[in-house]
Amino acid sequence: MINAQVASFAFAGIEAVPVAVQVQIASGLPSFLVVGLPDKAVGEARERVRAALNAMGLALPPKRVLINLAPADLLKEGSHFDLPIAIAVLAAMEVLPREEVLGFAALGELSLDGTLNAVAGVLPAAIAASSRGLGLICPAVQGGEAAWAGTLDVLAPPDLLALINHFRGSQVLTPPPPAGLAELGRQPDLAEVRGMETAKRAVEIAAAGGHNLLMIGPPGAGKSMLAARLPGLLPDLTPMEALEVSMVHSVAGLLDGGRLVMRPPYREPHHTASQAALTGGGQRAKPGEVSLAHRGVLFLDELPEFPRQTLETLRQPMEAGRTTVARASAHVTYPARFQLVAAMNPCRCGYLGDAARECGRAPRCGEDYQNRISGPLLDRMDLVVEVQPIPPAELSRAPPGEPSATVSERIARARTLQRERGGEDGPFTNAEAEPTRIALAPEARAFAEQAAEKLRLSPRGFSRVLRVARSIADLAAAETVRRSDVAEALAFRHRMPGRRV
Repeated sequence: MINAQVASFAFAGIEAVPVAVQVQIASGLPSFLVVGLPDKAVGEARERVRAALNAMGLALPPKRVLINLAPADLLKEGSHFDLPIAIAVLAAMEVLPREEVLGFAALGELSLDGTLNAVAGVLPAAIAASSRGLGLICPAVQGGEAAWAGTLDVLAPPDLLALINHFRGSQVLTPPPPAGLAELGRQPDLAEVRGMETAKRAVEIAAAGGHNLLMIGPPGAGKSMLAARLPGLLPDLTPMEALEVSMVHSVAGLLDGGRLVMRPPYREPHHTASQAALTGGGQRAKPGEVSLAHRGVLFLDELPEFPRQTLETLRQPMEAGRTTVARASAHVTYPARFQLVAAMNPCRCGYLGDAARECGRAPRCGEDYQNRISGPLLDRMDLVVEVQPIPPAELSRAPPGEPSATVSERIARARTLQRERGGEDGPFTNAEAEPTRIALAPEARAFAEQAAEKLRLSPRGFSRVLRVARSIADLAAAETVRRSDVAEALAFRHRMPGRRV
C-alpha cells in the first residue's frame, strides 16, 4: 500500500521525464530505503532528509520507510529528488495533507537545516508540470525561473518549514513573478576594428546567414578581436528561441538568477577541452559547449590545437543541429544549432609566407599544421578568410570602421527577409535553407555550376556556396541571387595558404 505520493522529474536532455515518488511506511525493522535505480546523489538523499526533519524537531517513525522512484527502470540522477522525497515522507506521516501535495510536482536540494538549495532543470520541469496540470514546488531562489512556464501554481519556499506552514495555513507563500531577462553586458564595437575590410565583410555575411566562418592569419592579426564582435551583430532571439536556449542553460545549471537568455550565446572553450566538454557527456550526460552555444556562436581559437578526434565530433552536430550522448542506459539528445567561428595560424610558428620570420621548415610546416583539420570538417566551413596584419603606420591613420549598430541593422533586415521567406515552419537562417529553394538568376546558376565543376566542389560545398550567396543577396535586399553574389561567395570558399585543396 502506498501511503503518499508526489510527482517529480528526471531529465533526458532538455526533456523532463515524469517520476512518481512513492512512500510506504510499514511495520518492520526501522530503516529508510530508496529504490528505483537511484544514483549516489539520490541514495544520499535519505541522510539529508533525516537531518532536515531532525532540524525541525521531527523524527522518522520507528518503522520501515520505503521510497520508490517510478518508473523503476529509469536512472534517477541528481540531488533535486531531496525535496519530493521529503514532501512524500511528510505526507505519509500526515504532517502535510496528502491530497493537496498530489497536485504539485517538486524538485530541490535540502541542506541539513532544511534550507532549500538551487538545482538544475527548474525551467523544463515547470513547463512539464504545467502541461500535466500540476503546480511546482521549488527553492525560493528559483521561483522566478519556474514562473516563466506560464499558468501554473508555483510555491517557492526558502526552507522546508515554510512549506509545511503554508500547507497548514499558518503562513502564505506568495507566487513569485518571472525573474526577468538576462542583463546584456557591454558588447565590443566593430568600429574599433580599423582596416581589414575583407575580414569584416566575411564576418557580416556570416552573421547575416548564420554561416560557419574560419579565419586564418598570423598571431596578433585581429582574428579573436573580430570573433568577439560577431555576437554583437546578431539580432535578439525570438521568444521561442529564447525559451529553447534557456532550457538548455537551465539543465546545465547556468541560468543566472532564472533570467531568460535573450541574446545569442557566445561560447569560447579552450583547446584543452575534452570531447565530453565540447559535445556533451560525462557522468550525468551534461550538455556540452555545442549545446550551450545553441542559436549562438561557438568560437574555437587555435583550431588545429584541438585534438583531432574532438574536432571530428563536431561534424554531425554541424549538419543535424543536435548532438546525441550515447550511454549504456539511454541516449540523451540536446539541441546544437550553433554557428561555428574558428581561428588559426597558417602554421605552428604562425608566420608562413613571411620570409623574415617563418621557420626553416616552410612550407612543409604549414601543410603539416593545416592537415590537422580534416577535409570533411573544412568542407563544412562556409567562409574562409585570410586575415593579414595591418602595418602600424597604416593602423594609426586608418579611419574608424562602421559601428556595430549600423552593421547589425543590415543584418536584422537580412534575417527578417529569411524568416519571411521560410515561414513559421521554415528555416531560421540561410545556413539551414534548402538549396533547391534558393532563387537564382539564370546567369548566376550557370556561373555557379561552371565554377563548382572547375573548383571540384563537393555537393555539400556547392550547397553552402548557394546559401552564402543567398545571404549576400539578402544584405543587398535583392529578390534573387545574382552572378556577383555567387562570385563573392566563391571568393570566400576555402583555399588555405600553403595547403593543396
